[in-house]
Amino acid sequence: MPGEILFSQDAGLATLTLHNPDKLNAVDAGMWRSLKVRMDAINADPEVRCVVLRGAGDKAFAAGGDIEEFITVRATVDDALHYHEELVAAALDAIRACPVPTVAQIQGACVGGGLEIAGCCDLRIAGESSRFGAPINKLGFSMYPGEMAGLLDLVGPAVLLEILLEGRILSATEALAKGLLTRVVADGEVESEAAATATRIMKGAPLVARWHKQWVHRLMQGKPLSLEEKRAAFDFLATADYKEGLDAFLAKRAPRFTGH
Repeated sequence: MPGEILFSQDAGLATLTLHNPDKLNAVDAGMWRSLKVRMDAINADPEVRCVVLRGAGDKAFAAGGDIEEFITVRATVDDALHYHEELVAAALDAIRACPVPTVAQIQGACVGGGLEIAGCCDLRIAGESSRFGAPINKLGFSMYPGEMAGLLDLVGPAVLLEILLEGRILSATEALAKGLLTRVVADGEVESEAAATATRIMKGAPLVARWHKQWVHRLMQGKPLSLEEKRAAFDFLATADYKEGLDAFLAKRAPRFTGH
């Protein structure tokens, strides 16, 4: 039975679930395609303020791509290019392009394609028994360059090469130390901590969260800011949320942000 991407949305929080429990949530071609479609819709929805990506159950976030289908979907160079560029890399790019904060809720195995998905999220909350890696050198194929971008941005070339060259599976503790993770909690607290993280994000001004992501991505380009960009950094001055934030602070009350 093919896997699927489950979607729910409640009060500004969108949740995407990698659902392929018979294969530890391995991501098949249809799931990659659906993941991009779902992310594109989320990215265009002004009501969404945070996204949580998770795996079904507690055994795996995702144990990589669906290896069994590789014989057919990657039978030729053209087939492989279409699969990795138009399906996998396109879905990962859609996650990285999300204008609102994204949180990976990780339990169990987070390997291969699962690690690539988590690496494209802004924050990664993992259980203490979760494990990480990309042991594809043992399968005789390399990671597609278009899929490396998120992990390269996250941990840099030295750690990425360590992961790929050794093909070793890392514990949550080691993954945290190497910068792969934001936070490690007890296995039974992963869901609640991810929810608490999303709540803290959504208590802030929505436009500010979007701007913070925008400016971090822009600064990573390594080019000086233009005068126009520097002036744009103060667009918040004309927002209702800026006035509300100051009013709430001075009145010693919680702000009520509307995203305007």
